[in-house]
Amino acid sequence: MSNIPETGRTRRVTIRLVVLQILVLSLLATLGGRLWYLQIRNAKEYTAKATGNHIREVVEPAVRGEILDASGRILAGNETKLVVSVSRTSLLQQKDGGKAVLGRLAEVLGMPAKDVQEKVRLCDAKTPQPCWNGSPYQPIPVTKEATTQQAMQMMERREDFPGVTAQPTAVRHYTGVEGANLAQVLGYLSPVTDEEVSKTADKTGLDRYLPADQIGRAGLESVYDRDLRGTAGITKLEVDNLGRVIGTAGAVAPQTGNNLVTSIDARVQKVVEDNLAQAMNDARKTFDKVTNRNYEADSGAAVVMDVHTGRIVAMASAPTYDPNLWQGGISGKDYQALTSKESNFPLLNRAIQGQSAPGSTFKVISTTAAVQAGYSLDGRYPCPKSMTIGGREFKNFESESFGDISLEKALEISCDTVFYGLAYDQWMKDGGIKPKKEPGDWFFKTAHQFGLGAKTGIDLPSEVTGRVPDRQWKQSFFDNNKDAWCKQAEKGGNSFSDQIARENCVDGYQMRAGDAVNFAIGQGDTLVTPIQMARIYSALSNGGTFYRPTIAKAVISPSGELVREIAPHEDAKFPGDQKLLSYIDQATAGVITSGTAAWKFAGAGWPQNKIELHAKTGTAEVEGKQTTSWLTTYSRDYAVVMTISQGGTGSGGSGDAVRRIYQALYGVVDDKGTVDGSKALLPKPQTELPKFNPDGTAIIKPAAYTQEPGDPGVTGGSPRVFLDPAQPSGPVVLLTAADAALEPTRGTGRSRA
Repeated sequence: MSNIPETGRTRRVTIRLVVLQILVLSLLATLGGRLWYLQIRNAKEYTAKATGNHIREVVEPAVRGEILDASGRILAGNETKLVVSVSRTSLLQQKDGGKAVLGRLAEVLGMPAKDVQEKVRLCDAKTPQPCWNGSPYQPIPVTKEATTQQAMQMMERREDFPGVTAQPTAVRHYTGVEGANLAQVLGYLSPVTDEEVSKTADKTGLDRYLPADQIGRAGLESVYDRDLRGTAGITKLEVDNLGRVIGTAGAVAPQTGNNLVTSIDARVQKVVEDNLAQAMNDARKTFDKVTNRNYEADSGAAVVMDVHTGRIVAMASAPTYDPNLWQGGISGKDYQALTSKESNFPLLNRAIQGQSAPGSTFKVISTTAAVQAGYSLDGRYPCPKSMTIGGREFKNFESESFGDISLEKALEISCDTVFYGLAYDQWMKDGGIKPKKEPGDWFFKTAHQFGLGAKTGIDLPSEVTGRVPDRQWKQSFFDNNKDAWCKQAEKGGNSFSDQIARENCVDGYQMRAGDAVNFAIGQGDTLVTPIQMARIYSALSNGGTFYRPTIAKAVISPSGELVREIAPHEDAKFPGDQKLLSYIDQATAGVITSGTAAWKFAGAGWPQNKIELHAKTGTAEVEGKQTTSWLTTYSRDYAVVMTISQGGTGSGGSGDAVRRIYQALYGVVDDKGTVDGSKALLPKPQTELPKFNPDGTAIIKPAAYTQEPGDPGVTGGSPRVFLDPAQPSGPVVLLTAADAALEPTRGTGRSRA
């Protein structure tokens, strides 16, 4: 008898079928739940994502705002150029992928076909530049230098150039208005990187970078990029699953960026740039008796500052370059030239990045320090031809001896040994080689009070701090260099650097007598920048206020309305009293009339009785190089500072150039001291913002000045450049030099006037 059920199934088969049914029902329930979650619970989220998958953005760059000088002249603007672009979407619709179109385009533009093809290919990890790193739906620019004739050829044969457009487009242009270069001040633009686009993808407005954006990379273009950039326009395109455009999903028009008004006067800038170049050229023709060769004058800087506000009227740096090299993307050859040692790094703004010992220009700080330490303004101090300190002889310039003199006279004739004596005496009071627990360190403290060893805060990027080699710096420097010094000392050499290494290996952390006395005359390890010295001498002129240097004055809308004004900012006060200020004022006036700068000013007919100038010369010695020329000056309106690396003495290297700058500012028309106010470029700093037309363009007109008692200038004046006839003119060239160090070789040296 069979035990098989009537159904024909065994018990085991039945169990298996039940389990299978349960499994199938479970899977169906899971799938149904997931579908409910996706289609009902999170329907909005995934609908939005699905919509986003078929939307592509095409970016229309905004017109960048202009950078203007104080009178409204355009320093950095936009010029219209014919930009030829290619649509990859249209190319891909061609049977050959657009190869024939690109070939015909290359022929019309006079470009190699390979170059055109490379420009429109998309960037990826395996594709080197040139390539397009923006959206594949964005028209890709092939050239920004198309001619009208080339554009007409393409327009007349549109059937041969599908997807090719030639449109007028605003391209950044540095105008060189009034002949002013301003390369390092203005900066330059370059495209955003993929990394920058990715990092800001979840942001909106100005905080979001788009693939077609150009952003400021240096100078004012960088600092005020958000104000200048504007907001790009975005057109949203609908595409199918193959990426083909099927419609438009909306568009937002671009918004032009704001304009930036600066305190720069383009006419004065031209004068400063030309006279700095002239001074360097003259120095290269001057024989250096110390090194028995002509001065190299490898780099230099000059600053003109409004002493009442800290605003920069002119700022020049040499060597320089044409900022329009960056237009449309800089070539590899040009970039190599700008960053090579042979060109001496013209991208550097030496007014804020060039560091060197200040030489005797530092002595106004040392005078203040001495008074704070208790030394009398009425005292008499020995000025011998030399002093022996720590077993070394420290000489006065040309070994001159003047007997016992006042601090005023010491500043006027730049007597080193007076300041050696003061610094050494104070060093001994602080405990000498075994300092007190809390030494006075008046010379170092006063330098910090003058703002040295710190950034001034100027509205330019990459400013450097300079250096005050106080006890804290000495210890830090020792900790970082002890091993290298000791290793060099073990070799047993006899060079100057070997001797220094042997000393420093043992006790390089100590503040020695030589360190103290060298610091008092602006030598040794002391480093300053031209902008720091301009700020200091401005404070001496204005009654003791240290202003934060600024270049931008206001942000103006495209229609000419004020968006915001950038007001002067007071940072600190002169650490002495008004009596000391007056004392220094009198001493620095003496430098012009009978001191170390007299032969370049009083001796050259400067009308000191009409326009009183004040100055301090400095000739800083650097181990292994020729002397650095420093001339720091001020009037009641301006501080003018010039420095030339390996340029000779302070007055010899920079004196004529600085005098000519003042002549142009105040309208001194000859070497007899004749003042013609109608020829003055800027007898008083310009305080008012320019006026604007309804369309946002500035109204350019000669500035009017109210004449006050004692003013050398009168109303108006036609623009002119006050230069010697020998001043060369022509296009900007890259000056060359053998060395290019922001920080010179260390050396004790001595200061000369």
